[in-house]
Amino acid sequence: FYVYAIFNPVKKKVYIGQTEDLERRLKEHNDPNCQRHLYTKRIGPSWSLIYSETLSDRKSALIREKQLKSYQGRLFIKKYIPL
Repeated sequence: FYVYAIFNPVKKKVYIGQTEDLERRLKEHNDPNCQRHLYTKRIGPSWSLIYSETLSDRKSALIREKQLKSYQGRLFIKKYIPL
């Protein structure tokens, strides 16, 4: 499983999530016809991967995702945003 952060340089937004298939998930975030990802769809395409971690199982991925979505986690992710 993967925990990841993607960045949209047009809107200057970061999205943090977890998935079993990182490549498929990134394609879905950038597909305007995909109905599953309303937040990233609303902001538009141009999402690019800025950070990812591999974890052994979904439970660990969910825990790490929650950590990255915290204030300290967002400060950590901010280091990976391209200038």
